[in-house]
Amino acid sequence: MLIVAIAWIYVVGLMALTEPTVVAGIVTFLFYCVLPLSTLIYIAGTGKRKARRRAAELAAHEARQAAAKAEGEA
Repeated sequence: MLIVAIAWIYVVGLMALTEPTVVAGIVTFLFYCVLPLSTLIYIAGTGKRKARRRAAELAAHEARQAAAKAEGEA
């Protein structure tokens, strides 16, 4: 996934360099590279974010159970 993103940045960067004006180059880079890639990377990372959140919730739940068990034994 990362190699595809890097290749796309390279291609769009070259496209932006061939634009007749600097403003057109910046707009090309923003609308053909930055916005689509940021959306794609956000969507691709959704599963990882969910898994990380689930693992953190599970760890917090286990910590609460361990604390309650230790408190009950004392």
